[in-house]
Amino acid sequence: MHQPLIEKYGEARLPRYTSYPTAPAFSASIGAGTYSDWITEIPPQDKVSLYLHIPFCRSMCWYCGCHTTITSRDQPILDYLDVLHAEIDLVRARTSGRLKVGHVHFGGGTPTIMQPEEFLRLIALLGKNFVFDKTTEMAVEIDPRTLTPDMAVALGEGGVRRASLGVQSFDPIVQKAINRIQSEEQTQTAVTRLRVARVPRINFDLIYGLPHQTVASCIATAKAAIKMRPDRFSVFGYAHIPSFKQHQKLIDEKVLPDAMARAEQADAIAATLERAGYIRIGLDHYALPGDDMVIAQKSGRLHRNFQGYTTDACQTLIGLGASAIGRMPGGYVQNEVPPGIYARQISSGQLATVKGYRLTTEDRMRADLIERLMCDFRADVAGIAAGHGFDAAMLLEDNRQLSMLEDDGVVDIRDGIVSVKPDQRFIIRAVAACFDAYLHSSGRTHSKAA
Repeated sequence: MHQPLIEKYGEARLPRYTSYPTAPAFSASIGAGTYSDWITEIPPQDKVSLYLHIPFCRSMCWYCGCHTTITSRDQPILDYLDVLHAEIDLVRARTSGRLKVGHVHFGGGTPTIMQPEEFLRLIALLGKNFVFDKTTEMAVEIDPRTLTPDMAVALGEGGVRRASLGVQSFDPIVQKAINRIQSEEQTQTAVTRLRVARVPRINFDLIYGLPHQTVASCIATAKAAIKMRPDRFSVFGYAHIPSFKQHQKLIDEKVLPDAMARAEQADAIAATLERAGYIRIGLDHYALPGDDMVIAQKSGRLHRNFQGYTTDACQTLIGLGASAIGRMPGGYVQNEVPPGIYARQISSGQLATVKGYRLTTEDRMRADLIERLMCDFRADVAGIAAGHGFDAAMLLEDNRQLSMLEDDGVVDIRDGIVSVKPDQRFIIRAVAACFDAYLHSSGRTHSKAA
């Protein structure tokens, strides 16, 4: 059913629009000095979000697109955590006070690779430098294969309220092809440990488009995962970019599903989850009825950030750790990616900012528009433009790509409102791209829209 549109729009490499502008627009013109100034400008009354990047794993999953380092020893992790502590102190020294925190997200790599006592020590340091309250949501990404009972207990004691478990696929053939062997039993054990430790909310990550993956194996994985009854699912398409991630060359491209097969897999997973009672959120998230994300979507308060769809409404995100990206009132910043270079910068008493982007008024307008499209599949272009002091004509007139999508029955445009038709929502990234002023301004590499 989707084949003509997939062939027409799905081959273009498009951003996931977890930010706007997207990372390829960042430049070295934004450095540590600018970041330092921006930190001081954070309104002291505003709540902020924190992202902490832990770039270590015990083994490499060949599909992975994250910045991570493989280590069998704990010492590199301990050394890194010392530097992370120092960065937290550097940021705090530049804020006007102890900022209130709405959300905390530990990403990786594998954040739970650290020892339980080190995790609790890190939580204590955050509590010393920032203000947490009962509404603060703390989330952590977990590899179920390495979650120990002691670490599960530490997560509960540390205040973690949401755990995101990497599942990807339970098909043993697919697992062998991506170098990630993980049984259903291992995953269930991790879920049980977290629930016993009183970590109340659990998310599962699934991936389609992996080598040897089929519609049948996607359905089987989804059904097995549903039995564990996580609160949410995130379902992503595998992005094969071996020129960017060298280890992806270990995946045999000849056994990767094509665009049509990927679309069929995504549809099959969606149908399986929805039959089990999960509500579809945006493009690729699913949640049980009553979940905060379902409520946010119904009320038009759903947001999108570097972790995907979220209920996090904080305007400031402080990124901590190697490669971490932050969003300040003035724009975006990213830390040095190699842990060694990051460590040298922080150890010298300097922030580790390597690049960033200064937001303009037009950027903010386009960001709002793209976020509403990605979250609601509908955007009041005229209203959003006017709210930022712009005329909608600059966005709607002579927009060749948008006109093509309208002619193809993907969108309706009436009274300055762009709406994506319900059965065409799989192409939403192509719709959002119509309002991206930078997409074709430089060579870029993104995952496929289909």
